[in-house]
Amino acid sequence: MKRRINLLREFSVPLVLGVALAMIRANCDPRGYQDFLHGALIGPLSFHFLTNDIFMAFFFGMAAVEITQSFLPGGDLNPIRKAVNPLMATLGGVIGPAVVYLGLNHFIGSADLLKGWGIPTATDIAFAWLVARVVFGGNHPAVSFLLLLAVADDGIGLLIIALFYPNPHNPVAPLWLLLTAAGMASAYLLRIFRVRSYWPYILVGGGLSWAGLYMANLHPALALVFIVPFLPHAKEEKKHFFEEDISDRSAMGEFEREWKLPVDFGMFMFGYANAGVEFSSVGTATWLVLLSLVFGKSLGISLMGGLGQWLGFSLPAGMQKKDLIVVGIIGGFGFTVALFVAGEAFTDQAVQGAAKMGALLSACVALIAVIAGRFLRLRRQA
Repeated sequence: MKRRINLLREFSVPLVLGVALAMIRANCDPRGYQDFLHGALIGPLSFHFLTNDIFMAFFFGMAAVEITQSFLPGGDLNPIRKAVNPLMATLGGVIGPAVVYLGLNHFIGSADLLKGWGIPTATDIAFAWLVARVVFGGNHPAVSFLLLLAVADDGIGLLIIALFYPNPHNPVAPLWLLLTAAGMASAYLLRIFRVRSYWPYILVGGGLSWAGLYMANLHPALALVFIVPFLPHAKEEKKHFFEEDISDRSAMGEFEREWKLPVDFGMFMFGYANAGVEFSSVGTATWLVLLSLVFGKSLGISLMGGLGQWLGFSLPAGMQKKDLIVVGIIGGFGFTVALFVAGEAFTDQAVQGAAKMGALLSACVALIAVIAGRFLRLRRQA
């Protein structure tokens, strides 16, 4: 039974199922789908609010765990020198799609679509990992390189959401961020007093952080990003991204272990709440997002990774330039965070749907990466 559950998580089946059902419902019963998303479900709270504003706080909290752990001694970002090349590639993977999006928008878009530049900047970690394993095999250094890139990429994505996508209906009220600061201070004090359970950190610190962001009209899904780094953690990291360390009994380790399963299966909710796009929604925003992901990511990652090599920051042992090119292609798989940003970037439902369709269609990079891998004769390491 446990093996079956792990397979469902490994292949992101809950997310894929949620996306499929959302697209079916949106195209067969669009009004019923929208009524379900935005109608009262629990008291005055809608399914969309519960998913995007509350559940996603735990999703981004888990991303914050991975990033925090990677900076510990033994982690993939420690010492920083060995992470310079993938971090430069990450920067290219953010700047490249943004530049391509803005450039294309100048010729085929409009001023109304400018805000969508942040949509193609993020890489879907789970799907990119799956495609990389198919193309490179499980033990190829390019897989770890891509995971590091994707996690750092999503970390930048969190900053982009926080800085550039506030609530469009209400102006930012920065004074309320004092509550978020109070949440961070309370988490710091809990750590000073050596509170070992993660629950006080999440309930007190996370609650204050969430309330501060919500009242400030910033996205509250980022609440735990400000709290997770204060959780007591192991002195050193003994695993790589997304591996499980059952020996880690720290508050951060327990939080990661106990919430990984609910978050992985809860992605069904995210898929259902955000991927309900009508096929008729295809428009200019679709092509802007899709082309920015497919071409902007691959060019940005390849060029900046190559620049890193030229500056003396080598690729991981056993990884070649042709591997870097294919990593860049796989990095164009924009799904989870891209869908999330699309929902924040545009209020017009037609434009939002078109942008989301572009993020969904970016799944085509899986086939492109497989073909490129065969053409470049990559050596798989199973």
